[in-house]
Amino acid sequence: MAEEHLSRDPDAEQSGRWEACQERIGYVFRDKRLLQAALTHASGAQHRLASNERLEFLGDAILGAVVSEILFHRYPSWLEGELTHIKSIVVSRQTCARVSQALGLDEFLILGKGLSTQAEVPESVLADVFESLVAAVYLDGGLEAAQQFIQRHLGSEIEAAAEGELEGNYKSLLQQLAQREHGVTPTYELLAERGPDHCKYFQIAAQIGTTRYPPAWGRTKKEAEQLAARNALQALTSQPPSQNHSRNISAD
Repeated sequence: MAEEHLSRDPDAEQSGRWEACQERIGYVFRDKRLLQAALTHASGAQHRLASNERLEFLGDAILGAVVSEILFHRYPSWLEGELTHIKSIVVSRQTCARVSQALGLDEFLILGKGLSTQAEVPESVLADVFESLVAAVYLDGGLEAAQQFIQRHLGSEIEAAAEGELEGNYKSLLQQLAQREHGVTPTYELLAERGPDHCKYFQIAAQIGTTRYPPAWGRTKKEAEQLAARNALQALTSQPPSQNHSRNISAD
């Protein structure tokens, strides 16, 4: 056993480590030096310029731009304030740290002795490494690769943040108004579905008593119900209903 241990090639072990990390994150680097730099905390670098600090700076900007574009196209009926709020949640250090932790990136980090002996890697370090990886993927594979990387690892976070923004807002407000003014609970009717199974949209209308309000399209039934509730609230307060997905949906 001792002879086997002494015969191990450190370079081979490092190569195996990089392979495992790339498999974990779902991206294979052409330039492995970028991967190493992204995983190197300042405490474990020979000098500051060899750490992931510069990559973190670039990754933060790329992450914000890509998430903003995703939100802009995915939620065409949302106002600037709503989009800004969702973006702030998705690109927050808490979210980035949570994704890094879920990926187990702490296993691959290059840390100094002070940090490597701690029971848990600090949240700030985990957040930094995710942003650094975004930049490293961008530099290695271009914008499209970075977009795919962000979508792969933050797509569910975007959906969750968007549902959280809507949840407890329009539907609950409409229910309170309907019960207060009319003594009934709103109902929601599915009017139409369009698109293939992997990219389906739903049209739903809110109804209070016998009055049906302008319908709304959503990527999920839950989203469509929330947007339909918003249209009903706007109708009840004499505001024009929001324009949403209906103009952007084809029947294919």
